[in-house]
Amino acid sequence: MRVKTCAAALSVALLLCSGLAAAATATGAEPNTQVPAGNRHYAANGFPDRIVASPAQDAARGFGVAWRTDATVDAPVLEWVVAGDSPDVGKVTRVTATTTPLQTELGASHHHRVDVSGLAPDTLYLWRVQGNATWSAWNQLRTAGRADQPLTVLYFGDTQNKNLSHVSRVLRAGIKAAPDARLTLFAGDLVSGGDGADDSEWGEWFAAAGWLPQETAVAPAIGNHEYFEEFEDTPQERRVLGKHWPVTFALPRNGSEAAATSTYWFDYQGARFVVLDGTSALDLGTAKAQGQWLDKVLAGNTQRWTIVMLHQPFYSPREGRENAELRDVVLPVVRRHNVDLVLQGHDHTYGRRGEGQGATPQYVVTVAGPKQYRLSDEARATMAPVGEDTQLFQVLTIDPQHLRYEARTVTGGLYDGFELNRAADGSKRKTELTEGRIAPRDCTRSQTLKGRADRCWE
Repeated sequence: MRVKTCAAALSVALLLCSGLAAAATATGAEPNTQVPAGNRHYAANGFPDRIVASPAQDAARGFGVAWRTDATVDAPVLEWVVAGDSPDVGKVTRVTATTTPLQTELGASHHHRVDVSGLAPDTLYLWRVQGNATWSAWNQLRTAGRADQPLTVLYFGDTQNKNLSHVSRVLRAGIKAAPDARLTLFAGDLVSGGDGADDSEWGEWFAAAGWLPQETAVAPAIGNHEYFEEFEDTPQERRVLGKHWPVTFALPRNGSEAAATSTYWFDYQGARFVVLDGTSALDLGTAKAQGQWLDKVLAGNTQRWTIVMLHQPFYSPREGRENAELRDVVLPVVRRHNVDLVLQGHDHTYGRRGEGQGATPQYVVTVAGPKQYRLSDEARATMAPVGEDTQLFQVLTIDPQHLRYEARTVTGGLYDGFELNRAADGSKRKTELTEGRIAPRDCTRSQTLKGRADRCWE
């Protein structure tokens, strides 16, 4: 009797568990991280982690590196040497890091930064960073080459949500499609949470990225989710820069004084890249200052190609988003200097448009992560192609006469493409790349699995 009772109880338990699992699947209630509540899986320790290289202002001559350890490590060193084929790396150069403490929900950590300078162009370097009686792996990174050498760049829109679960395959797909990429751009909103709730999200962003942040130079824009709302829902509410942003990346220190830690520029192999802070421009009143800074940076530009990146779009493909101050104050500078390409995120859809009858600028909005919004009617009328419900990565190939852009789905399909061709007199012509393009994608769901009609996926 007791055996039958236990068997019956087990059957009921199994049915209940399967019912709960089915309910969880039906609602799609997947958290932003795979870390259970209270788990300290991504807490800092004596081993260096979150290691990321970024371009110096002159990316042919140097790069910056940031990494993290626990609070037992102060002023560790980075070692670098020209890469060779022997495990005997030879005599290394040591550079001592600056260290900044950070307190998060996972405890205390120390974030370290080294700026490596005086390097040779188009040279493969070997480097590693120190922890507490520990070292990272040896990493290889090639400096930028000459302006006449071809360059491959990876570009990703917002990652933000479920980085390890859903974004990791997009980053892997990009690496496989462009194994020769030297530079990787991110459009902001790398994570979703605010201060006090996002250290595990940053941990999963780095876990999802794998070797990409060490083997390419990473240049991100800052998004609104790298800020947080202080005194939310009170008269004192204000937007505050998150504590992770200034210490997570070793970015060039040449930005606008009004947004010094979130704007910067660098030259990479015949192209000037300028990164703006749309959140600061829109919410903190720095649009005019950033526009003036951008004007100066582009006025002195001697590179053949110019690419501007910011999180919030000048032309938004999502209903109800205007970003009027960006259009009124900053966009005229972009037009005046005939920027070639503007890379943007924020709206979790895909859309591209040009500027009048000219070939440039081309404005792109894209998304890498699983959070998917819906397109506005205006976007469908003014942009082509557009897309919903699609995770994408972008590959840019640049040489003195050509800038080729391809947007590909996570499974490798060509979603959009064009080429800018530069004539001898400096004029530019745009050619659409239509062969092999898949049809534009629309969201077929009336609402998300959580019941939101304004989104396609959570």
